[in-house]
Amino acid sequence: MTDKTEQKLKELTIELPAVTGSVKNYIHTKRTGNLLYVSGQLCFGPDGKIPPRYIGKIGSTVSAEDGYAAARLCLMHVLSHARLALGSLDAIKECVRLGGFVNAEPDCTDLAAVMNGASDAIVEILGERGRHSRTTIGVATLPLGSCVEVEAILEVAAL
Repeated sequence: MTDKTEQKLKELTIELPAVTGSVKNYIHTKRTGNLLYVSGQLCFGPDGKIPPRYIGKIGSTVSAEDGYAAARLCLMHVLSHARLALGSLDAIKECVRLGGFVNAEPDCTDLAAVMNGASDAIVEILGERGRHSRTTIGVATLPLGSCVEVEAILEVAAL
C-alpha cells in the first residue's frame, strides 16, 4: 500500500524535519478518540535552533514574509509529530483546526498573513483534507524568541 501523503511530500520536494523530544512535563501529541492534538511547534531549523531571521517580532524585527516562512516550518514540525504518533500521515482524515500564535508588535496587522504560511502548507500537502478552521492570536512573546508557534487538532482514522 502506497502512502499517498508521503508521495505528495516527495512531489513537492518537502522533507519533514526530525522529531525532537519534549523539554519539560508535556508531550507533543495527545490522542483522544479520533482526534490527535499536536502541541504548539516552533520554527526550528535542521540544526535544532531557530534561524535568526525568525527570532523577534512581526512588525519590527521580522518581516511578514519571513513570518510566513516560519509558520510554514512550524507546520512541518506539526506533521512530523503527527507522523510519529500515527505511523502514517494517511491516517489523517482531516485537519480540524490550526492555532497560531504570532509574536507581534501591538499595532501589527499582518497576523493572518503570517499564519497563512501554515494554512497554505497543510492544504498543499493534504489537499481538501487540509482545509481547516483557524485562530490566530498576536502575543507579546514566544519561547526562545520565535516569531510564530503553530498547533493543530487533526481528525484521524479509528484505531
